[in-house]
Amino acid sequence: MKLVDDWKRILKRAWSIRLILLAGFFSGLEALIQVATLFIEELPIPRGLFAAISFIAANGAFVTRLIAQQNMKEDGQP
Repeated sequence: MKLVDDWKRILKRAWSIRLILLAGFFSGLEALIQVATLFIEELPIPRGLFAAISFIAANGAFVTRLIAQQNMKEDGQP
C-alpha cells in the first residue's frame, strides 16, 4: 500500500474525509450515550439518534468519494 503524493491536501480539502470523521464522532457519541444509560435512566436524547446521524454521514462520505471536487484540482491540472 502506498500513500498518494498529495495526501496532505486531500486530508484538508476532501469532503469524504470530513464526513468520515463526522461519522466517527457521532459513532463515539452513541457509544458514550450507551455507557451513560448505565448511570442515568432517562436521557433527553432519543436512543439511536447519533447512530442514525453517523449512518447518514458515512453514506454521504461514500457518495462524496465518488464525486469529483472542483477545489481538489491544482492550477494547470486536468
